[in-house]
Amino acid sequence: MKTCTNILLIVLLVSACASAPEKGIPYNDFPVTEQLSGQTMPLDTAIFRFPYRIRIQGDTVAILDLHAPDYFIQLFHYPDFSYIASLGKRGDSPEDMLSVENIRWDGNSLWVLDSNKSQITRFGLSLSGDSLLREEVVSLDKEILRALDFVVYDDSTFIIPDYSGESRFCWVDRKGKLLRKMGEIPSTNEEALMQARPALAQAWRSFIDYNPRNGVLAAVTQLGEILEIYNLKDSTHVVRIGPNGEPKFKVSEGYGIPTGIMGFCDVQVTNDAIYAVFQGRTFKEIAEAAQKGDMTDGGRYIYVFNLTGELLRKYELDYAIYGMFVDEQKGTIMITDVNRDEPILEHDMGRT
Repeated sequence: MKTCTNILLIVLLVSACASAPEKGIPYNDFPVTEQLSGQTMPLDTAIFRFPYRIRIQGDTVAILDLHAPDYFIQLFHYPDFSYIASLGKRGDSPEDMLSVENIRWDGNSLWVLDSNKSQITRFGLSLSGDSLLREEVVSLDKEILRALDFVVYDDSTFIIPDYSGESRFCWVDRKGKLLRKMGEIPSTNEEALMQARPALAQAWRSFIDYNPRNGVLAAVTQLGEILEIYNLKDSTHVVRIGPNGEPKFKVSEGYGIPTGIMGFCDVQVTNDAIYAVFQGRTFKEIAEAAQKGDMTDGGRYIYVFNLTGELLRKYELDYAIYGMFVDEQKGTIMITDVNRDEPILEHDMGRT
């Protein structure tokens, strides 16, 4: 399996009719720390280069391979992980994909974001349930800068991070039209807010997730250690700042160059909590490890917050992970480990 170092892209976050707070609420130690060990899930036929995201809907698993040579997405039956089909063919033809940044289930449909084509494609489950068929393509408005993440808000709207630095999120309809922008980057760096918003937006690139049942949209920074929680039902906005603080960067030729730590690499909002994979390694540490031949990528911690940002617990692992899917009902966390040949593991949280 090939691994790769993280590539800094661009920004994130939201605001639901609420202005950005002047400063966030710091956090330090979690009240509970637990060790997690995983059970390797056997996969038939699939070989991954960089299993970036895992999404489970009913009895179907979709795994996104960020650097796949042929197909970006592999489908399996759940929970036995028997192979179903491959989709999202890499290529230059009209129905092929140049890249895939994220995938989202919405009922029996799987939405797929291709940032290089500025398109979101919907694949629908066939009547036999053994494949997904390409059914709809949404071409994004040219006003939306390179989209690197998205969530399905409802049956007519997507929420996409605004990477221009002008706001936090774009609301986009099912035809790809930009409806409105909202929110601001909750940074205390006044100089960057005034003079270098695009670079600031790059440094504040975050991963997002949304749960329509509770109306909570969460965003975690790829650099630094910041969690933002937007409740889109009551318009509240919470910013939690960890010990590593805001994303640190310097500006070079208009770009934000990271200088601090690699922070979060995935987030999920469940019905009851927010789970986030955290790395916490400095770029110096990463470079020194690489010089010794250690190319390990991912985080060894899963942070758990409640829906208003209070600290619940921290899970520690003895290996690095990247993507995750939390099933609170079963009490399990399915994860992807980009550093091993058998990259899918299931963890028992030991709670119901």
